[in-house]
Amino acid sequence: MNFLKKIAILADSISVWLAPVFDLAIRLYVAKVFFLSGLTKIKNWNSTVQLFEYEYSVPLLSPELAAFLATAAELTLPVALVVGLLSRPAALALFVLNYVAMISYPDISPAGIKDHWLWGALLLVTFFHGPGKISLDHWLRRWLSGR
Repeated sequence: MNFLKKIAILADSISVWLAPVFDLAIRLYVAKVFFLSGLTKIKNWNSTVQLFEYEYSVPLLSPELAAFLATAAELTLPVALVVGLLSRPAALALFVLNYVAMISYPDISPAGIKDHWLWGALLLVTFFHGPGKISLDHWLRRWLSGR
């Protein structure tokens, strides 16, 4: 029993150091995916608007507004995730964007659906778990609480 207790203590001490690194890795991975998508959209704005007009079936919004909102979200919210500022709202907003993108594109492949599920799951980890210790959110919370 003493051996198992030592293993548990070792695992706890390792996780104290590794958990923040994995939280950051999740945020960086998802941020890269969405930011690169936003960069692709601004490379040729006319074709982006045409995609939103003829390919994507975004409900309730004009193609121009949907293209603008999606692009703005993909270029700004990943930056918030990277630095860990307002991480939970940013993760939730990207989760919604991800979901709308998945249901709005009728020709999405099975691999594309799997990607969207992965990104959505990782965004929910950040939303429910928080950004971790390597984030401005964490440092601001500590500073505001007087620590």
